Amino acid sequence: MSTQADLTYYYDGSFDGLMCCVFESYDKKEIPIDILVDSAVPQLFAGRPIPTDLRKSGRVLASIPQKLGPAALYFVRHAFLTCLPQKELYILLFLRLGYRHGPSVMNMLTDDIVNTLFKAVNHLTRESHLLKGFLRFSICNGILVAEAAPKNFVLPLLTQHFCERYPEERFLIVDKTHGMGLMYQPYQARVIPVADLEPPTLDDDEQTFRELWRLFYNTIAIKERYNPTCRMSHMPKRYWQYMTEFGSPPDDARPKLAAFGGKLLNPAAEN
Repeated sequence: MSTQADLTYYYDGSFDGLMCCVFESYDKKEIPIDILVDSAVPQLFAGRPIPTDLRKSGRVLASIPQKLGPAALYFVRHAFLTCLPQKELYILLFLRLGYRHGPSVMNMLTDDIVNTLFKAVNHLTRESHLLKGFLRFSICNGILVAEAAPKNFVLPLLTQHFCERYPEERFLIVDKTHGMGLMYQPYQARVIPVADLEPPTLDDDEQTFRELWRLFYNTIAIKERYNPTCRMSHMPKRYWQYMTEFGSPPDDARPKLAAFGGKLLNPAAEN
């Protein structure tokens, strides 16, 4: 079995499509130099389109827990959600390694392929954990809406958490990086494309509550303990633009804040 220097697989970008690439690799006894989404890049190099066949992908998916153990299938599904460059090729090579060594492949952390995928999956799970605390919802037309720009495709990992947290609400979490959204209404959740979605305009009440939250955040801050480096270590800066508490209320917000209790939040500012 050898890698063909001029062979690239092109697939449709789905997990089942990638499993068909694994099937193709074994069926043709070849290893491509890369696996690319057919619509993502110009096909400048010699390649082969791999159509998605659910029968073939089903055979591969059934073989993974049998040959590598259930943990390996869980691991591969998560690896597919990462932002790792050439993740498809790494997953193919990981599976080929696993078919040779069995379940012990999950412990082969000194192997470059296994180690690279483990780091990517750890980055995915850490980012999804951070977003469970960093997402900020706003009310738009009676729906809770939140935006984020994660590096990894974390929406499938956030689904259970937020559906259990807001079981009776309707909400939408927009992933601006991947153009996808997690849409939920009571007891029904779907991840859908939202690339062309125009965010609704916030009404006056929502703007006022945002300003109140910023005022509260700035009021309870201790000036002498201000440490932006420490804050960035716990709250990476790339998340800040979607977090309500950052920034200062505009000058014309004072009358509205007072009407909503701004004097109670910051009495010194009103003297």
